[in-house]
Amino acid sequence: MTQRQRNAAAAFCVGAIAALGQSPFGVWGATILALAALFWAIERQTQPQHAALIGWVGGAGYFCLSLSWIVSPFFVDAPRDGWMAPFALLIMGFGLALFWAAAAAFAVWSKRPLLGLVIGLTAAELARGYVLTGFPWALVGHIWIDTPVAQWAAVFGPSGLTLLTCVLAAGLLGRARLGAVGALMAVWGLGVWQLTQPMPADTGIRLRLVQPNATQSLKWDADQARVFFDRLITMTAVKPAPDLVIWPETALPYMLEYDPEVAQVIADAANGATVAMGRQRVDGPQGWNSLSILSPAGIETAIYDKHHLVPFGEYIPFGDALFEWFNISAFAAQTGNAYTAGPGPQVLDLGPLGKMLPLICYEAVFPQDLRTKTRATWILQITNDAWFGKITGPFQHAAQARLRAIEQGLPLVRVANTGVTAVYDARGRILADLDFDVASYLDTVLPAPLPQPPYSRYGEWPVLVLLTCLSALFFKR
Repeated sequence: MTQRQRNAAAAFCVGAIAALGQSPFGVWGATILALAALFWAIERQTQPQHAALIGWVGGAGYFCLSLSWIVSPFFVDAPRDGWMAPFALLIMGFGLALFWAAAAAFAVWSKRPLLGLVIGLTAAELARGYVLTGFPWALVGHIWIDTPVAQWAAVFGPSGLTLLTCVLAAGLLGRARLGAVGALMAVWGLGVWQLTQPMPADTGIRLRLVQPNATQSLKWDADQARVFFDRLITMTAVKPAPDLVIWPETALPYMLEYDPEVAQVIADAANGATVAMGRQRVDGPQGWNSLSILSPAGIETAIYDKHHLVPFGEYIPFGDALFEWFNISAFAAQTGNAYTAGPGPQVLDLGPLGKMLPLICYEAVFPQDLRTKTRATWILQITNDAWFGKITGPFQHAAQARLRAIEQGLPLVRVANTGVTAVYDARGRILADLDFDVASYLDTVLPAPLPQPPYSRYGEWPVLVLLTCLSALFFKR
């Protein structure tokens, strides 16, 4: 093994250690120290291409561990799909690491590598949330979600937390070690202070969160449909009835378009409560992943269609064009072989139940998907995380949704098929939750919103201003 190969192997291992800051491990100190080691290795390079290699392999280690849950969907039907799992992980890991490679090359090219890494990696992680529809999963800044530091997301968003992390890692390598420690203590202390501030009284709206725990390999088995439906109905029918019953993503195993009497069965079980349920709906050759609001009379009063679909999971990029050009119907949403995207983010006015901003599964990963003209009073995420296994994926997904509550200053209700099902207040604190991987329900009260925080108003602009100010240091003599 050559020296360059040994360096690459070491960079991969260091990158993997950096991933330990992500949920459910939460070892944020490991991320800072590992990033500092990676920064040190990149700083020593004299050629951008050599720095890019270290950044690429280090990033691959980070993503291969933090996204290891990506193999789980391939083992739902292991005999058919299992062989694809390692290829999916390597493609994702090394593909996303190209953003880190670009940051490393920029840093060495700039001749001020530590400053360049702080700016470049923050910018790369920010770009990762937008390029090619975006995939901002396991951002570096997510290591702070379970700490008081996360409260700064209300001002600077997740990219601000990434910038802080990069500054701390770079600070350990320079003359400002004590300054880095002091900065961490300051932002931590201010986060603790923020968490001690009084909260408004709860809304008084009574919710029931239903977690059916439908096994993914059996979820679409026709023989099991009645079993899972009866499970949902039984938990919905428990008295006393709440104001709103919530079912997770694609919970309804039937199509209301084909079985309209099912709506009345659900309404009768709800005992006068409104029901928000995840379902699939169709109109001719097109289908949507949707959230439906069912009135106590069994009438569908509102529908939200998921608009930020999962590439290759819910649709094939350019699938409709491929169908038009080459008549490859398996890639086309318009012919019933994939979901159709909804029109975009929207707020559902539920009257006495408040103004609810719905998110379906993957949409909670994207801060930009919560930007609406009308401000909601609460956020609802319904999801089916049974695809993601039981070790890391569901917990990372829930952590990112939790960050959306802090950024928006809104309570968040999360209802999942197998978990994590929980209620978070407008500062991202867990108020109530269900055990993971059990069939159960949770009766709770909806928390109240806070005044609109800066990040909710201005989005990425505050962190872009900070990056611009840091970039000005390149021109300082």
